[in-house]
Amino acid sequence: MIDFLFKSSISLLALLIFYHLVLEKEKMNQFNRFYLLFSLIFSFAIPFITIEIATEIIKAVENPTIILFSQGSSQIIKETNHSAHLFWIIYGIIAAFWCIRFIRNLLKITSKIKANTKLDYHNAKLVLIPEKTLPYTFLNYIFINETDYYNRNIEAELYAHELTHVRQIHTLDILLIEFLKTIFWFNPIFIFYKKAIQLNHEFLADEFVIRSYENIPFYQSLLISKANVSLPLYLVSNLNFLVTKKRLLMMTKNTTQTKAILKQITLIPVFVVLFYCISIKTVAMEESSSHLIQKKSSLSKNQIKKETLPNKKESLQKVNTSNTSIVANNIVSKKPTTDSITSEEHPITEITQPEFPGGILAFYKFIGNNFKVPSELKGSGKVVLTFMVEKDGGLSEFVILKDLGFGTADEVIRVLKLSPKWIPGKEKNEAVRVKYSLPVQIEPSK
Repeated sequence: MIDFLFKSSISLLALLIFYHLVLEKEKMNQFNRFYLLFSLIFSFAIPFITIEIATEIIKAVENPTIILFSQGSSQIIKETNHSAHLFWIIYGIIAAFWCIRFIRNLLKITSKIKANTKLDYHNAKLVLIPEKTLPYTFLNYIFINETDYYNRNIEAELYAHELTHVRQIHTLDILLIEFLKTIFWFNPIFIFYKKAIQLNHEFLADEFVIRSYENIPFYQSLLISKANVSLPLYLVSNLNFLVTKKRLLMMTKNTTQTKAILKQITLIPVFVVLFYCISIKTVAMEESSSHLIQKKSSLSKNQIKKETLPNKKESLQKVNTSNTSIVANNIVSKKPTTDSITSEEHPITEITQPEFPGGILAFYKFIGNNFKVPSELKGSGKVVLTFMVEKDGGLSEFVILKDLGFGTADEVIRVLKLSPKWIPGKEKNEAVRVKYSLPVQIEPSK
């Protein structure tokens, strides 16, 4: 969740800054509306996209080593995280407040529609309300003061302005961003997105009025004269939104088609850089020169043999890899066993064991392809460590229980950090955090 929020926020912020610096000042309002909405969709989708690029490093090996794996064990960790519970309680209370506010304003608008007179007007409906207010729009309803309507005190430009909001369905944009503000109330970026979207709506409506009536000075004076009337509802499109220098200048601005196309083309590197920084993950894969030679030849009889782990009478299968030879338990059962250890602090239950993508032999090959034998290592010994397989399959919390020295433990941890995400352990078909122990016996080759 934290990873999603961080990545989406980075994307939202970068695209919003680009909009304010490059696009907002240009008169290409339809494109800018699409850009703002697409920025929201793109920023929410990109954290879920990960493309791994394997970088292969060829390294010659002078001292091949045999690595022996004993059967690892796993155990589910059930822990009570009071701080997480408190966070979700606070989040839920505040989100409920904003949700109630959102629903309350929707009900206020719908009650106005039901309680007042409605008249057909072009492709919209006029709602005549008693309170003194400027015209404002919600979906295909235009709310205007009843007295002003019958006394013909509403200029034609104002009707045209509100009809643009109706035809282009600007209310849907506002409802979308307001919904996101309710769910992600802690993220101030959405406040700025809403302001940008609403201002763009006014640019679009002003553009239509100017194109229809061709009297910019009169329309500007009309807007300034109406600028002091406040509007209590935040879910509607209204004439009086940010009558500022930006809006008045946009009426007289002219952006050539060539300039607009060039500005739009600059978006390509922006989206490419964001996608590369957020979604592209480089995975280092070391491959020794000896392994490259083995790839070109067929399996020899020396590539499969029988060996015995220290102090265990088990059948072992030897798999040749790059700079190491890996010897793994040839377990008869398809599913490795799990420990059933219980404690008051960390209650343990039987689970579906986490698994490396491709199975245990693929995991051993991965270790062999990436493990670099410390040059100082002369003897043999065992490295024992534990690590946590998280709910999303990532590895964390590496703890060394027994170290052979000469940097062997650090090297095992380094290789494990290169690992792709595992298939997480499950309890009752629900992903759980699992503590995994891994004994590794390192023997010098003869």
